[in-house]
Amino acid sequence: MKIKATIYSIMLTACWLVPGSASAQTSDESAVWSVIESVWQSEQRGKTDWVDEALAADFVGWSNNSPAPRDKGSTRKWNNFSTKQSDILEYELYPLSIIVHGDMAVAHYLYSSASKSKGENVKMASGRYTDVLVRIDGAWKFISWHGGDD
Repeated sequence: MKIKATIYSIMLTACWLVPGSASAQTSDESAVWSVIESVWQSEQRGKTDWVDEALAADFVGWSNNSPAPRDKGSTRKWNNFSTKQSDILEYELYPLSIIVHGDMAVAHYLYSSASKSKGENVKMASGRYTDVLVRIDGAWKFISWHGGDD
């Protein structure tokens, strides 16, 4: 019985120490989160080029403030408009979970933000997003999202 327990223990330890999916998963999760953070940073800086860089060609996402899902062209159009109307003064992201399956990832997170529209007072908001990303030619890109202010 002790021999079986020892063999079982050795097998578990060997499986635990073998490099593989656990370290790759952590690396993929970090890469996905980095893309999400970079989009928020671009938004705060008033940059609009992130749409072409971060969204897949067949992207379709649905923000809470949109009457229907928007494709990449519509997202670019409305993002350019809203960037001219208001500034993100500050934000904070709260990652809840990131799940990676091969070349697809789903990230759930909360946010808090402070923004100011031209000629108006500062608006505080909080909300949630679920982002879906795909790896295309080695880079993570948004394929869809849903969320917005609560």
